[in-house]
Amino acid sequence: MRAIVQDRYGAADTLEFKEVGRPAATGDRMLVRVRAAAVNAYDWHVMRGDPRLARLSVGLTRPRARIRGRDFAGRVEAIGPAVTRFRPGDEVYGDLGPVDGALAEYVSVAEDLVAPKPAGLTPEQAAALPLAGVTALMGVRDLGQAGPGRRILINGASGGVGTFAVQLAKAFGAEVTGVCSTRNVELVRSLGADHVVDYTREDFTGDGRRYDVLIDLVGNRSLADYRRALTPTGTLILSGGGVYQGGSLLGPMRLILRGKLLSRFVRQRLLVLTAAPSREALAVLGQLAEVGALTPVIDRTYPLPAAADALRYLEGGHAPAKVVITVWEP
Repeated sequence: MRAIVQDRYGAADTLEFKEVGRPAATGDRMLVRVRAAAVNAYDWHVMRGDPRLARLSVGLTRPRARIRGRDFAGRVEAIGPAVTRFRPGDEVYGDLGPVDGALAEYVSVAEDLVAPKPAGLTPEQAAALPLAGVTALMGVRDLGQAGPGRRILINGASGGVGTFAVQLAKAFGAEVTGVCSTRNVELVRSLGADHVVDYTREDFTGDGRRYDVLIDLVGNRSLADYRRALTPTGTLILSGGGVYQGGSLLGPMRLILRGKLLSRFVRQRLLVLTAAPSREALAVLGQLAEVGALTPVIDRTYPLPAAADALRYLEGGHAPAKVVITVWEP
């Protein structure tokens, strides 16, 4: 099969479109023919090995997983003997987790990491959901406890996670404020945001408004700035962010580490948003998509051989919504 392979850290030029061995369906794993895959900030961080501290988990001298990509949607081709919930021919979507491998014609995946593709979504839309959607769900529902009467601000509302976070917060009944650039104001408003702040014209940390929850997906302000925009007992949720700036030791982890230390000494809750592949979360996202409460927004699509161009575009930090790779069209 053909896949996007990387054998050393570096820019998108280190990615190669080449033939590799096809994985197998063994045990509780299924062989899925990939129809579409999505790229996330996670992918360019692994591609670059940036921040360098993250190499402790993804590979010290080169990426431990050779094939890039986590999110996918496709058709089950074969199942291992322990698979019970799926059969060949089923349309599924999921997140491979840190083992990566979705930028390929086939993936081998444990059945607990996938869910039936939501009815009504294209393969490209379904592929856009898993990592960004689960991250948004964990932030909005679990950490942010979104609900009626909750005022939630999302910094980075037009990004991959942000576009889902806005929709989810509204679906759970919160009052939502989205922060984005001028060119994305109408996009964020169309997703259901009650208020939209154009950061090129307004400073959401200094306008006097206070929020119960602030979800930061950008990492472009100080902890003091974020805390100033919260109520005295509000919740700040930190989730990385940043763009590639030539390499770093800590990158967006610096703000997160500071938040963890400070959280012991203040009344406000300072939490770190992390998301792991979850069948339960995929099921929730699928249900919301099927009833029209959640719609993946796709900025650009690329064919699999041009996946390097997709990651090059994404790491610039200005891509609204999701960037998706079309792998196979029947």
